[in-house]
Amino acid sequence: MEIKDRILLAARELFTRNGIRSVSMDDIATHLSMSKKTLYKWFENKDQIVEGVIRQHLGQTQGECEVLIGKASSAIGELFGMLDWMKSQFADIHPSIFHDMQKYYPVSWQLWLEHKNKYILAQIIANLRRGMAEGLYRADLDVEVLARLRLSQVELAFNAQVFPPSEFDPKRVILTTQEHFMLGVATLKGHRLINTFRHVTEEE
Repeated sequence: MEIKDRILLAARELFTRNGIRSVSMDDIATHLSMSKKTLYKWFENKDQIVEGVIRQHLGQTQGECEVLIGKASSAIGELFGMLDWMKSQFADIHPSIFHDMQKYYPVSWQLWLEHKNKYILAQIIANLRRGMAEGLYRADLDVEVLARLRLSQVELAFNAQVFPPSEFDPKRVILTTQEHFMLGVATLKGHRLINTFRHVTEEE
């Protein structure tokens, strides 16, 4: 692994565990057993490291999502695959990540916004249309409105004013809102399939 990639990997681990703002260049160098001189040879400042980590992470995320979508046998199967993926993604993530980016790292925040408003939104729209075509989602859905509603729910999980981290684990919020969203858009056929994935039996 190249030194630059090692730095980005180490920084990502520290940001995920501690939040972005609380991690210093000294912390990253110490974590790598590397001199600060070597660190600054590859990155002029922490902003560049944050941007590099975000670019790398978003690229990796898109690749993993494409694989999940390609393997899913249905729109609902796709969502449950995403749920499992999100569980691993957000298992140890620090709740201040989005707040730190938005307030202190505008370039990286803009990268996230572009990813969210283009790639994630497009995937949600595609999933809704797929589910409607498969008869798993209601035929009367307003796709454009619901896609943006679901998009806002993803960020809402990290809003400390709505869901204080001391009381709400972001993973818990994401899983709850995703399940609520699925049940709201599903037909009776879709509900049956959701219950199959959830291993739940309920009376109709």
